[in-house]
Amino acid sequence: MVVLVGRLSKIYFKLENHLHHHHHEAATEALLQASLEAFRSDVSVALNRLLLSNSKPGSELLSFAWIQLCFELLQVINKAFAKVVVDIDYPMSKWEASSSVEEYLNYSLCLMELLNSISSSMSHLRQARLSLSHALSLVENSPPMAIERLRAFPTKSNSSCKEFKRPENNKEDGDGGDRFFGSNKERAVNEALMEVKSIGFWACGVILAGLSGDAKAYVDMRNSGGGFSNSALSSLDSSICEMMLEKKGGVLKEVRELNDSANCLAAALETGESGNQKAAEELQRRLEAFEKVLDNMGSEVDHLFSKLLAGRNQLVDGIRRNSKIA
Repeated sequence: MVVLVGRLSKIYFKLENHLHHHHHEAATEALLQASLEAFRSDVSVALNRLLLSNSKPGSELLSFAWIQLCFELLQVINKAFAKVVVDIDYPMSKWEASSSVEEYLNYSLCLMELLNSISSSMSHLRQARLSLSHALSLVENSPPMAIERLRAFPTKSNSSCKEFKRPENNKEDGDGGDRFFGSNKERAVNEALMEVKSIGFWACGVILAGLSGDAKAYVDMRNSGGGFSNSALSSLDSSICEMMLEKKGGVLKEVRELNDSANCLAAALETGESGNQKAAEELQRRLEAFEKVLDNMGSEVDHLFSKLLAGRNQLVDGIRRNSKIA
């Protein structure tokens, strides 16, 4: 009898442990799904903001305002990814599978290189702005030289964008979904990271195309990508693609306006019209506004670059600590 009771106690204990473990797994899975849904919701809000801005009367895709929204999208998706990692209690220091480590390191490195390209494009625009400012300083004492410089204002980058290619996912077999053999948390991190990469590289392609006036970065992104799983992103891409093909790259509205103002002032100087003072004031106003948007975006680019670098350092430090413990 005592032996029977002991056996029943062991069976009951095992059953209780099994039920507790099953309940814990179910709760963990529910948390993962809720965190991923919150991530997708944050991403959708940012994408829909872009879609709505495109549908407003008088809105224009090729403008600094829209480029700024695209960059805000970059910031939102990276913040959303960082939030998922915190919500599921899976910081980079705990990452186990080499696949997710490699994916994130490749993504962050590529994005940092793209941010450098964005900074380079903005440097070109700053140089063009300085050229017009110098032309303005010559209006009063040297009109012929001012005209020459006003007419030479570049609306597109002299150097085309370097080849832009999205890095391929680290696939081994099948559709790549089974290549992550880590925990459920590992799978959740990788699922979010795949969407971050897809949207992030798309946004960079659009930003670079707009800043340089050259569609190459955007076209390269589309040619190297494998399509978009997000329906809102697909709708945005259709609008961008149509616009890029129609205008063959195009130039930002603000750059076109600067060029128009410069030409207007040059024409007034050539004909000796009395309105050249007003034209000069208008160009000065546009130059000041242009400088402000460049400075604001430059600060945001530097901030995101620093955040990515910090994330990479955190991940690498965690790998080193874990290797020492092992």
